[in-house]
Amino acid sequence: MSVAGSGRAAGAPCRHPGARSRSVLRQTRTDFRLMQALCFCWMRVPVLRGVFGRGGWMGVVLVMLLGAAVPLHAQQVIPLTLEGAVDRAMQGSYRVRQLRLGIERTRSWLRAERAGLKSKVYMNLRVPEIAAISDNKWNSTLRQYEIVRENTRRWQMNVAIRQPVILFGYPTNGYLSLNNTVYRYAQLGDEGGAGLDVQYYNRYFIRFEQPLFQPNGLKNAIEDAELNLEREELAFQEDIVQMLDDIADDYYDLFELAYKQVLFQRQVDDLERAAQLATERVRQDTSRAIEVSQVRVELANARERVSQARSNYRLAASRMKQRLNLDEADSLVVDPNPHVRPVDVDLEQAVAYGRSLRPQLRKLAIQRRKDEIDVNNARGWDSFRANLEVTYGRETQDPRFDELWERPTNSYSIGLYAYIPIWDWGRRRARIQAEQISLRKTELFIEETEREIRTDIANAIQNLEEYEQRAITMEENLQMARDIVAASMAQYRSGDISILDLLQSIGRQEDTALNFLTTYLGYRKALLSLQKLTYYDFERDMPLLRRFEIDGLAGM
Repeated sequence: MSVAGSGRAAGAPCRHPGARSRSVLRQTRTDFRLMQALCFCWMRVPVLRGVFGRGGWMGVVLVMLLGAAVPLHAQQVIPLTLEGAVDRAMQGSYRVRQLRLGIERTRSWLRAERAGLKSKVYMNLRVPEIAAISDNKWNSTLRQYEIVRENTRRWQMNVAIRQPVILFGYPTNGYLSLNNTVYRYAQLGDEGGAGLDVQYYNRYFIRFEQPLFQPNGLKNAIEDAELNLEREELAFQEDIVQMLDDIADDYYDLFELAYKQVLFQRQVDDLERAAQLATERVRQDTSRAIEVSQVRVELANARERVSQARSNYRLAASRMKQRLNLDEADSLVVDPNPHVRPVDVDLEQAVAYGRSLRPQLRKLAIQRRKDEIDVNNARGWDSFRANLEVTYGRETQDPRFDELWERPTNSYSIGLYAYIPIWDWGRRRARIQAEQISLRKTELFIEETEREIRTDIANAIQNLEEYEQRAITMEENLQMARDIVAASMAQYRSGDISILDLLQSIGRQEDTALNFLTTYLGYRKALLSLQKLTYYDFERDMPLLRRFEIDGLAGM
C-alpha cells in the first residue's frame, strides 16, 4: 500500500472525479487506521518498545510521518461537551431560525402599531367624478316633485395631516388633523356644450375628532402588540430550554456508550492479565488447565461487549452528527469521566427562581391582561357611545381659480353624534359574560400553576438529593471494587484464591461500574429536570439561559 502517492499509470483510463474522491477517502481512512494500529503496537507490544527503546525518538518520527500522510481535511476530531453540543445545535438549528423569524414578525407588528401614534399624511382624489343622470327631486316653489337632470364634472383633492392626540404620553383615542380641500365643479348644458356654471372651492381647516364612552382602541391595539411580542419571546425561551433538554438527553446517551467502551475495555485488560496469570499457573500445575479456558471464555465475551459498545457508539455518534449538522467523516470524542459534585439547593430560593425566571407564569399573566382587554372591548361593543367632531378654518368660493386665495371667510362646524342601544335580547350582556369567564379561567390557571410549581420543584429537589447520595455512594463502591480486583490479582498469583474468585471480583467490578453509571446519569437528569423547572443552573449559580449565552438571541 502506498501512503505518499496516488499517481496513474501511463495509458490507464481516467476515472470519474467522484470515484477518485471516494478512492482518496478510502485510502485516507486506511492510512489513518494503519497509523492507529502501528501507534497501538508501539505503545503496547514490549518487543517494539525494545526496538525503539534506545532511540525513542524513532517512534515519534514514525507517528509524525504517518500523520503527515493523512490529509488534514479527511477527518476532524471534535471533543464534545454538553455546552459545545448546545452551541453547535444553536448555530444550525432550523427550529431556532423559525423562532427568530417569529419574533421578528411580531416586532414588525408592534412597530406598525406604534407608528400609528405618529403623524399620517394622505391625499384623496376625485379625478374626475362625472355625473349625467336624472333624479326625482322636490321643488319647494312649485310644491311638487319634478325630474331634474344633472350633468356635472367634479375634480377634487383633499390633503390631510392627521395626528393622534397624546396627552401626558397617553393616547386619548382622538385625532387632530390639518386639512385642505380644493375642487372644481362644472354644470354642463343638456347637450354637453359649454359649461353653464363653473365654480372653484378652497378650504383649509383644523379638525378634531374624539370618540366618547368607547374603549380606547389605539391604546389597546398597541398594548396587545406589546403583549404578543413578549409572549413570542417567552415562547422562544421555552423552546430553547426544551431543545437544551433534548440535546442533553442525546449527549448523555452518547456519554453512556463512551463510558461503557472504557468500562468493557478495562474489563478486557483485567481478563488479559488474569489469563496471563492463569497461563503461568498452568505451567506450574497442568491440572489447572481448565482455568485458562474459563478465563478465555470470559475474555471472549468481554471483547464482544467492547465490539458491541463501539458499534453502538458509532451509530449514536452518527445520529448526533446529523443533529449538529457535522460532517460524517468527523469523529466525536466524549470524555467518559463521571464525577459527582454535590449541589446545595434551597427550596424557597428554587421556587422563587421558578416563579421569576420560568416563562410559564409570565405567559399566563400576559393572557390574563389580554382577557381583560377583551372584556373592555366587549363592554364597548353595541353600547352607548358618542363622537365629537369640531372643525374650524377658512374657505373661498369663486368662479375664477386665481381668486381662491383672496378674501377667505371663516368656516366652522360642531357635531356631537350619539348611538343609544335600546334592546338587543341580551346579546351584549352574554358577550361580556363569555369574556369574563375566559378571564376567570386564566386566573384559575395561574393559581393552579403557582401550586404546581412549588410541588414540582420540591419533588425535583428530593429526587436530586436521593440520586446525589446514591451516586456518591456508588462512586466510592466502584473504587473499592477496583481495589478488590487489584488485591484479587495478587492473591491469585500467590495461590490464595481460585480463578473463579478472581473472575467473580472482576464481574463485581463491572456490575458496580454499571450501577454507578446508572445512578450518575440519574443524578445528571434529575439536575436537568430541576434546571428545566427553575431556569437556573445551580452548579454554576447562574440563570440557565445565561450559562449557554442565549440572553441575546431573542434580541437579534
